[in-house]
Amino acid sequence: MRIGALYQGNGNCLFRVFAPEAERLSIEFPKRGEIRPLSKNARGYWEARWEDIPPGTLYKYRINEGASYPDPASFYQPEGVPGASQVWDHGDFNWTDQHWMGHPLDEAIIYELHAGTFTQEGTLEAVASKLPHFKDLGVNTIEIMPVNQFPGVRNWGYDGAYPYAVQHSYGGPQSLKQLVDACHAEGIAVILDVVYNHVGPEGNYFQEFAPYFTQNYQTPWGKAINFDAGYSDQIRAFFVENALYWLREFHIDGLRLDATHQIYDMSARHFLAELSEQVTHFSERNGRRRHLIAESDLNDPRMLSGKETGGHGMHAQWLDDFQHCIDAMLRKDKSHYGADYGATHRFVKANREGFVYAGEYSPMRGRRFGASSALRSPGQFVVSTQHHDRIGNRPLGERLNSLIGQEAYKLAAGALFASPYIPMLFMGEEYGESNPFQFFADYCDPELVKAVCAGRQMEFMALHSGIEVPNPCALETFQCSRLDWNRMESGGNRIIYEFYRELIALRKSLPPLRRLSREGMEMEGKDFVFSMVRRSFGTSDGESGELFCLMNFNDHSIKAAAPVHEGNWELLLDSSDARWGGPGRVAQRTCGPGDTLDGNPYNFLLYRKVS
Repeated sequence: MRIGALYQGNGNCLFRVFAPEAERLSIEFPKRGEIRPLSKNARGYWEARWEDIPPGTLYKYRINEGASYPDPASFYQPEGVPGASQVWDHGDFNWTDQHWMGHPLDEAIIYELHAGTFTQEGTLEAVASKLPHFKDLGVNTIEIMPVNQFPGVRNWGYDGAYPYAVQHSYGGPQSLKQLVDACHAEGIAVILDVVYNHVGPEGNYFQEFAPYFTQNYQTPWGKAINFDAGYSDQIRAFFVENALYWLREFHIDGLRLDATHQIYDMSARHFLAELSEQVTHFSERNGRRRHLIAESDLNDPRMLSGKETGGHGMHAQWLDDFQHCIDAMLRKDKSHYGADYGATHRFVKANREGFVYAGEYSPMRGRRFGASSALRSPGQFVVSTQHHDRIGNRPLGERLNSLIGQEAYKLAAGALFASPYIPMLFMGEEYGESNPFQFFADYCDPELVKAVCAGRQMEFMALHSGIEVPNPCALETFQCSRLDWNRMESGGNRIIYEFYRELIALRKSLPPLRRLSREGMEMEGKDFVFSMVRRSFGTSDGESGELFCLMNFNDHSIKAAAPVHEGNWELLLDSSDARWGGPGRVAQRTCGPGDTLDGNPYNFLLYRKVS
């Protein structure tokens, strides 16, 4: 059931809100100075329709003749989280993407960005101005961190209080539609990050309307959403409809679901399975598949399996184990984290199977963890070397290139694009942005500001004693997290950009890399030296080929046997080449069976079979 202020043209607007325990509910129009009653149906929804409500009308709901609150399903909050909601005409936009069919998910090159710090302007319109950059780089999919209305004008977006409203400081609903339409015109898909595990604390009036939250579970960020107790049918419907809203009204191509392991539901049919089914039905009706990508740290293959086997039916999920291995090896991490992931065989398993922990004992967790994902398609996993959480949850928000040298940074990029998974970049990664990406917020409640600042400092005190964590509510924390696009044209940064550009071009043009399959893939590792063979034979388009790459995660030079048994091979890419700002190529241009290859420290080599 659609909810909110549903404008239907010619001043005709239907208001619908869920408030099952309210005795009276009316709508207040502040600028008109009038209040009108709504009627309640048997399922607990209050609604009314009038024909004198033009777009732009401000309104709030008054409950039991008491206080008035914004609409939980508000489409726009022009005055921020405490202000009145605004009637929005979603039919008033001229889409030009009627022939857009999207990309198969396994062909995606994803670029994650935060709308507020991606440009100096910090708007969705400014994001659209960077489409030529995506095209030049080779990116065909952007993933936008949450844009739903949050307190103030700066926030990561995961503390949003209005799941349906596009943040006013980003430009509101019109700007998001313009961005999506422009992306589709350039052949770029758009994935939107959404949060269905909690609602932010400031501006959150959900509980005034209905039991949207449960006392049975707790998330690290507050009360869990009520997906399995009384009135949960309507609350589940609220969030399912929210997903469909983004797909229907904004033509979004897919949703990335934040922290699904914090979505608690003991029902026989899990909320995620219901969501997947409804999105599938929507896609079938509209002739174009939309995708659901989960973030989950459970290493549970049921997230990706279908309902016929009791799974949740997500189309893909982030594979953080891959990133953990690269990070631990390159930073020579000696902590419990490093013990879990900084071993040669862990990275081999991450490429061969997906989940590194598939029931084995994890020293960091102190227990056995996970189940095997070896039977899941590689096209169901999204991998990265860094993303917003991995960077922003460091005390100082340092990016990977600020923690390791340039050669190691290029090696990480090579490993990313040589993997059999869907690659994802984080904004600025492609040119080695050195500005941090720190946690920031703009709360108005002074007590909340104090609590967030203290909590952030305490969070890192045990592991990083002596480090003063930046104040997340200070303006300078946000400002220093913006990209500096001028850096991209400087010598070293431009070289990094051209290296990423070359890797993406190879990924798209070489069948063994383009085809996401473990069939025809072999990988071996010893002493942090990895050899990977990728083959593609008998594809539907008749393309074939063989590649092998050598990855040296050591800070010293190596000699390694070429992992080939027949034929002649030519060098396609050497990260140590002077062209890429390296110390100079030492690897052989050609090799054959039995040859020994030379590799520089932190070297990535890619060879192609020629005969």
